[in-house]
Amino acid sequence: MWSPRWRYWRPNPRLHRNPNPTPSRTPRILPTLHRPDLPPHKMGATTQTGLPPCFAIAKNSNRTLKMLRTRVISSLVAIPIVFVAVFVGGIWFALGAMAFGLIAGWEFTQMMKTGGYHPAPLVTLVLVVLLVIDSYYTSVRLTALVISVAVLGSLVWQLFQHSSRPTADWALAIAGGFYIGWGMAHLVALRELADGLYWIGLALLCTWAADSFAYFTGRAIGKNKLWPRHSPKKTWEGLFGGIAGSIVVAILLALISPLNLLTAIIVGAVIPVAGLFGDLSISLMKRDVGVKDSSNLFPGHGGFLDRVDSLLFVSVVVYYFAVWIG
Repeated sequence: MWSPRWRYWRPNPRLHRNPNPTPSRTPRILPTLHRPDLPPHKMGATTQTGLPPCFAIAKNSNRTLKMLRTRVISSLVAIPIVFVAVFVGGIWFALGAMAFGLIAGWEFTQMMKTGGYHPAPLVTLVLVVLLVIDSYYTSVRLTALVISVAVLGSLVWQLFQHSSRPTADWALAIAGGFYIGWGMAHLVALRELADGLYWIGLALLCTWAADSFAYFTGRAIGKNKLWPRHSPKKTWEGLFGGIAGSIVVAILLALISPLNLLTAIIVGAVIPVAGLFGDLSISLMKRDVGVKDSSNLFPGHGGFLDRVDSLLFVSVVVYYFAVWIG
């Protein structure tokens, strides 16, 4: 049976809108997210990500997982190479330390250029090479000669450079060479000791253990800032976690090596503190020139100098512990 069309007619909501609608209690979130005319804090967003808190937390979690995965992959590639060089020792370890020192020295000079300085890379790299050679060939002590050539030769070199701040550039070239070369030289000297394999293993393993335990402990329970001026992310909880992890590794290594247990525990407790000052020293320099990493050589880890900053302090401390106490 035929029915009139008006029976199927429905009012158009756009044309027949209620002139006095009842305000909804549900906030209009989605339309607000796509309004570029409003600042982030007006849209209920965080100031760091520009997203609402729920989305910001998810984004930060994904970024953290991606960074952690990249750090693990980089470590799996680098650690076997380092352990082979440490186990072989001799000239190969010295050459490896020299190569690492050259990379770190180059990164140092390029990092300083970001801050407006222009230290001569050649001066820094030559000084690194001379210091490592001096530490390996212990029968011929060249330390005084190395210092003389570095200081006086670099001054002569600076005379031929067109620099607006020659004194600062000269001082940075010398300081970078000594800072990196001195640490690498003590690393080589540590390996050349009678029980050098165990001492170098103690230095490397405890440094990496302290770094890892401090990282995860700080992320899990870190609340009290350690030194906000130089490293806002470091906490006291992370430091104590790093010390605990380093001591555990030192005890395990002492049980399978000729190292004295008490000495290993003491060194295991000192290494995280020395590594912390090495890390903070590089952070001080990076903050001065306005960079986050020394380079992008290792994904997730920054540059090579970022990876060896702790060892530059640890190698010196462990070497003199081994010579005077061990």
